[in-house]
Amino acid sequence: MNRRDFLQLVTAASVLPVVTGKADDSAAPRKPLRKGIMLATVGGDELNKLSLADRFQAIRDAGFDGVEAMSHYDRDEVRKAYEKSGLKCASVCGQHHWSKPLSHPSEQVRAEGLEALKHTLEDAAAWGGESILLVPGVCDQSIPYDVAIERSFIEISKAVPLAEKLQVRISIENVWNNYFLSPVEAAAFVDRFHSPWVGWHFDVGNIIHYGWPEQWIHVLGPRINRLHIKEYSRARADKEGKWAGFGVEFLKGDNRWPAVMKALDDIGYHGWGIAEQGGADSVAGLKKLSREMDQIFAS
Repeated sequence: MNRRDFLQLVTAASVLPVVTGKADDSAAPRKPLRKGIMLATVGGDELNKLSLADRFQAIRDAGFDGVEAMSHYDRDEVRKAYEKSGLKCASVCGQHHWSKPLSHPSEQVRAEGLEALKHTLEDAAAWGGESILLVPGVCDQSIPYDVAIERSFIEISKAVPLAEKLQVRISIENVWNNYFLSPVEAAAFVDRFHSPWVGWHFDVGNIIHYGWPEQWIHVLGPRINRLHIKEYSRARADKEGKWAGFGVEFLKGDNRWPAVMKALDDIGYHGWGIAEQGGADSVAGLKKLSREMDQIFAS
């Protein structure tokens, strides 16, 4: 992709439709989101000593409906944990997309990243999942912005046939990787695939440092396949540093949850909301997060 093509891509995206309809008082009651949690956030001395199956059961007992597992775990062990607990596979998060980014200058590293992506799709299919979380790459001083995007597009495209075959969506997450810094650009990238098997895994908390989640939701619209539910405090970030913004409990940060829920209603999203939030370090912590998510979803 040259500079002219890149600019045309972003310009075309600027005319994408935005859902801005007002709530209809006669509309049906809100459909509840399905409540999940990211397995990588579940830990602490109390929970880490449990077997994977018992950890899944603790999550179930806390009131969650599903788990976002990590890829490249023992496939049979994870499958049995899902089956025994009755939890659903809300999503599968790729384990190697940061260490083997699809935007890397090395062709070998990109090839390894692609194989990791395909393995993640196969894990999801084995566990009954319908979507995977993918960090599409990283942009830094050595990798130009447009080059990073083009490399990501090329490598993800190679996995789309497998995604279609397995009936598992590739869902790209907005993370602090230095590109896809606007919802218009994010939407345009997804649309470029011309495939229902590529969409977005929207992280509510990650975007607050740069913008407003409800605005992103309206622009991304039906491209959103999954949600990460996460809190963030701009005030804490300003005082202690950018990453410190995540160190707040649910409902004590800068998410305007009623606006977020309203935006999700506007676009008709009724899928999984998956917690990626501190506090899942004990049975009591899991139950607290579950209760707080109920409050958020009812906002």
